[in-house]
Amino acid sequence: MRRLLAKPELTSRDRISLYASTILLQWLILAVVAVVCARRSVGPDELGLAAVDPWRIAWVTVALTGIFCMNQVFGIRKITSLPPAKRGSLFAISEKIMPRNRIESLAYAALACTAGVSEEFIYRGFVFMAFLRMAVNYGSPNGIAAVLSSVWFSLAHLYQGRRGIITTFVVGMVFALVRIWAASLIPAVVAHAGMDLTIGICASKFLRKTTEQNAI
Repeated sequence: MRRLLAKPELTSRDRISLYASTILLQWLILAVVAVVCARRSVGPDELGLAAVDPWRIAWVTVALTGIFCMNQVFGIRKITSLPPAKRGSLFAISEKIMPRNRIESLAYAALACTAGVSEEFIYRGFVFMAFLRMAVNYGSPNGIAAVLSSVWFSLAHLYQGRRGIITTFVVGMVFALVRIWAASLIPAVVAHAGMDLTIGICASKFLRKTTEQNAI
């Protein structure tokens, strides 16, 4: 990420390479974590994979995904209405790595779905479970696990700078609390993937509009 972001402009090959390498890495990590869970006899319920209350999971998934996707739409509209100098470094990063054409968009969609599945399984599934086991003898173990797993999640986004770290910590906390309340990873997985897809779609439209305006 540092090498790519140091470039003044990324090529289509750079972006697709970034998407592909990230997809491969995340599935590899997920596979390793899954093997560790199997060897340690970690049950599906501990990982949030058991559908304890399907109706609750369904409506929470719809509500959470809708809220996060709409928030992304309004956020991007607000940022793009500002002068370029005031949009911040986080948007500058997003602007560089967002898809610009159909092929990139398909690759990005695969990345968004991969992130939704793998990151939630790793952070709200495995990491949350590990901290929950460690905190079982302390007061409010769910709260401790939620905070620590969210810190771990935010540290994986160091490349986004201070604002990105804070944002991902808050999002991680929301997902962790929903995972606790719904006893399932499904709402967080769907909302995570939907949020990333929304960012890609909105950013792509903005970039195409900017390109057309500059060409006039």
